[in-house]
Amino acid sequence: MEPGDAGKQARAAAQLRKGVLEYCVLALMRDRPRYGVELLHALEESGALATSQGTVYPLLSRLRRDDLVTTTWQESDSGPPRRYYALTEGGCAALDEFAHVWPGFRDAVDAFLATPRTSNGESA
Repeated sequence: MEPGDAGKQARAAAQLRKGVLEYCVLALMRDRPRYGVELLHALEESGALATSQGTVYPLLSRLRRDDLVTTTWQESDSGPPRRYYALTEGGCAALDEFAHVWPGFRDAVDAFLATPRTSNGESA
């Protein structure tokens, strides 16, 4: 690996994560409401989508302001009450729209990455 490659890869991963994180968080709430730390753990387990509280909680606040999720407080067996986030009808619609668009987007990116290009931009 060349010097600086790790930094470039980290920047590329951060940009990709920024573009899809909102929809991955919505997808995690598809089956049931979840609380913030639970979402963080699920994202961390994926490896590529691991992020911080400083990213997830502002995102959850924005999703709430945009009426894509609702919140409720629930008592916890192991500590203070937790704020649970659940999809709204608008959140489900946004997730469905993303799920419809994603395969074509993914396939287009995969095609560009798989097809060698010449210096003038044409396929080799």
